Amino acid sequence: MRALAAPISLPARVVGLTALALLCFAANSLLCRAALGSGAIDPARFTAVRLGCGAVLLALLTGGRVRGAWRSAAALLLYAVAFSFAYVRLPAGVGALILFGSVQVTMVGTGVVRGERPGLQAFAGLFLALVGLVALAIPSARDATLLASLSMAAAGAAWGAYSLFARKTGSALIDTAGDFARTVPVAALLWLAAPTQPFRASGLILAALSGALASGVGYAIWATALPHLTATRAAVAQLLVPVIAAAGGIVLLDERLTGRLLVSAACILCGVALALFGRRR
Repeated sequence: MRALAAPISLPARVVGLTALALLCFAANSLLCRAALGSGAIDPARFTAVRLGCGAVLLALLTGGRVRGAWRSAAALLLYAVAFSFAYVRLPAGVGALILFGSVQVTMVGTGVVRGERPGLQAFAGLFLALVGLVALAIPSARDATLLASLSMAAAGAAWGAYSLFARKTGSALIDTAGDFARTVPVAALLWLAAPTQPFRASGLILAALSGALASGVGYAIWATALPHLTATRAAVAQLLVPVIAAAGGIVLLDERLTGRLLVSAACILCGVALALFGRRR
């Protein structure tokens, strides 16, 4: 007789690390929006500074000890470049839908192929969360372009791959430092290849904060939590990032709170709760 499946609990430390990483991701979104959305800096220079500052801070934190892997560095680089160039050409709602939808397909699909069995409740929660994300994106869908949409989809797939690679990390901080260090030569080329248009000091500061804290430290925290999460749980948890970023935009960037945003946030929060604390077969 088959035993009933029980809810899968998470240690408080893993929950705390995951929550902190998601806050860093949301901060990254706000910093990108403030820098690229205002035209304070172009995507090429933003990405170059972001990767460079992340590499420098992580190298300082590890005392120069770096390890990492080339496949992780390649995924990180593709994500950072594709995300920045798509971000300035896509409305925020559509960008979040494509990015996190692509992350779900990459991570949940890989998890299922590798034998994870999330269960019906988890899939129902994922569906509900994606419905909320779609509702968030509908008003701005008509302004999306095909090239920018494909670029954001590539960014999501690359980030999903990077997260899957990070689940097998040995030392999260040292490996993340190595991943960032491997991107520095390309970051330098991006700076040299950037357009001649002027940029502001505020853009450099925002890019540096995005790279050093929200990306470098945030990704190391994420890599620490990932080995304790299934691929499905890690993917679904990231659907909270648009909600956190939207709340931050209202508080910090004077963005408007709308009924659509409230309904979308409720769907996403309920869906993520179902998926994270559902039963696994």
